[in-house]
Amino acid sequence: MAIYLDHAATTPMRPELVDGYLAQLQVVGNPSSVHGSGQKARRAVEDARDRLAKALDCHRSEVLFTSGGTESNNLAIKGLYLQRNSEDAKRTIVITAGTEHHAGIDPVEWLESAEGAEAVWAPVDQHGVVDLAWLEVFIAENSDSIALISLMWVNNETGLITPITQVASIAAKHGIPVHSDAVAAFGHVPISFKNSGLATMAISGHKFGAPVGVGALIVARDAKLAIVSHGGGQERGIRSGTLSSPLAYALGEAAALAEAELEEVASRLEAFKQQIVESVLDCAPNAIFTRGSNPGFSGIVHFTFPGCSGDSLLFLLDTAGVSVSTGSACRAGVAQASHVVMAMGRNENEARGALRISLGYTTTQSDVDAFIKAFPTAYAGALKAGLPSK
Repeated sequence: MAIYLDHAATTPMRPELVDGYLAQLQVVGNPSSVHGSGQKARRAVEDARDRLAKALDCHRSEVLFTSGGTESNNLAIKGLYLQRNSEDAKRTIVITAGTEHHAGIDPVEWLESAEGAEAVWAPVDQHGVVDLAWLEVFIAENSDSIALISLMWVNNETGLITPITQVASIAAKHGIPVHSDAVAAFGHVPISFKNSGLATMAISGHKFGAPVGVGALIVARDAKLAIVSHGGGQERGIRSGTLSSPLAYALGEAAALAEAELEEVASRLEAFKQQIVESVLDCAPNAIFTRGSNPGFSGIVHFTFPGCSGDSLLFLLDTAGVSVSTGSACRAGVAQASHVVMAMGRNENEARGALRISLGYTTTQSDVDAFIKAFPTAYAGALKAGLPSK
C-alpha cells in the first residue's frame, strides 16, 4: 500500500461522516421544493450551513455552497471586479501575486482580456512573502483605480501563510474589498472570517475530508458582487443551481471535525515537518526549504533541489511506494516548472527542482519514517539523472 503524502492535492474522506453521507444519498427531494420531501433535504442543507458558519466564525447567511475552490474563486473575483467597475469605470486594477493558485490567477487574466482589467502583480521575496510596505504605498497612490485585491491565505505549494488580516486592514482604509483563496488554509490553520476583514473567501471540501465536488464561497453581508452565474437564484442569487444535500451535509460535518481537532493535528504535523526538513537537509544540504523561517502551515513541506528534477524525485519516490508531488495537482496533469517558484525570482531549472511533501490528519509516524527511508536513494537517483534537456 502506498504511503500517501500528497494531502494538499486531496485528503481522504473522513470515515466518521461516511454513514451519514450515504444516508443522505437515499433522501429524495430537491432542497428548493416546498413539499415535505424537499423541505427534508432543505433542512440537511441548512443544518450544514450552520455547522460551516460555526467552524468559519461567520454568519450563516454568509455561507454559499459551491462545487469547490475554483468555482468560488471565479464567482468572487469576477463578481467583485464587475460590481466595482460598474459603479466606477476607473476601477480597473486587480492586485494579486504571481504565487497564487491558477484558480486565482486565471480569472484575473480573463478579466484582463475580456473586461479591460489591469492586473498588478504584488512583489514577493525569494520565499514568496508579499511586500506589505509596497502594497500600502501602491494602494494609497492608486486607491481610486483599484477594484479589488486577491491573495491566498495559505499557499498551496509552499505552505506560506500570508498575513491576510493585515492586507484587509490596509485595503479597508480605502474601501477596497479583499478576496482570499483559503482552500489550503481552512481546516488547517485558525480562521475567523468575522475578524478577517475579508469581503469574500473560498474553501474546498476535499482538502479537509469532505468528498470532491463541494466547497463554499463566504461572502460578507455587506459585500456586493455582480452576478456571473445565472439560473434559479439559489445562494443569495450569487450561485445558481440545485443544491446537493448529501454534499452539503458532508461539508458541514467535515468542517466541524477538522476544526475540533485542528490544534492536535497541527501539533503532530509540526513534529513530522521538523523530522522531514532535518532528514532532507542532512541528505541534500544544497536543498532549499522554500518558505524559509516565515510562518507556514506545517502540513506542507516544500523544497527545491538544485541540479535535480522534481519529476525524477517524484517518480523514484513513487516507485518506492511514497506518493508526493511537484506542486499543484490542478493543471490537468501537465508536468511543468512551478510558476510559484518562478514568481519568487528563481529560474526555470530551479523551479523544475521543486518537490512538495504534504501531510494530513491521517499521516502517521510510520508514513514519515517511510519517506525518510526512501528519500536518500531517490535523491541519489534523481541527482544522477540531472535536469532534462530542453
